[in-house]
Amino acid sequence: MNGVTTTVDLRTYLVTDSALSGDRGVLAVIAGAVAGGVGVVQIREKNAPTRDVFDLVLRAAQITAGRSALVVDDRVDVFLAARAAGAAVHGVHVGQSDLPVAAVRDLVGTHNPDGTRALVGLTANTPAHLDAVAAHPPGTVDYLGVGVIRATATKPDHPAPLGVDGFAALAATAPAPCVAIGGIDLPDIPALRDAGAAGAAVVSAICAAPDPEAATRGFATAWGRS
Repeated sequence: MNGVTTTVDLRTYLVTDSALSGDRGVLAVIAGAVAGGVGVVQIREKNAPTRDVFDLVLRAAQITAGRSALVVDDRVDVFLAARAAGAAVHGVHVGQSDLPVAAVRDLVGTHNPDGTRALVGLTANTPAHLDAVAAHPPGTVDYLGVGVIRATATKPDHPAPLGVDGFAALAATAPAPCVAIGGIDLPDIPALRDAGAAGAAVVSAICAAPDPEAATRGFATAWGRS
């Protein structure tokens, strides 16, 4: 396995969305998710100015510190700046069109100043993507975000949906733990667990939920029962 053993709980993984969070804001959703037992929070802000993303990460870190891992989507520069500022951030998640994952690992190193693992996650959805990961030295990639499971409006340019069976086929040969993503809702958890998922990344089902804490607790409980 190219990933390394980590104590981070990937099972319930929140990906933030400012539009779906509505007037209450992303930080309120994060607070609810943390209270509900989320293992990882990924800050995903595709269109916000860099300074706004940086400030959001700093404030989110105050909520997640000591309770959940905090990951920054795409923006390696923001992660490094937040870490240098003393924020409790744990890593970055990149896609196939972002910085090459080997370069990301070189930039973030293997550990954060507090001794936690510097996490590097990578989006992957084809056998060729998995082969590329396997060609890197062990420890380059900690986990893979594999999807989409089904069509989702939160990522309009997503590839063809894999479905649970397509996910299972990739997870069976993946060189790192696989977190399913894309249109996932609570009833999907048992099937994804059986398909080999290390976790499920959720956007709408938590960010748009009337009660993000209750929604997160439902996912965390479902994993425990699976």
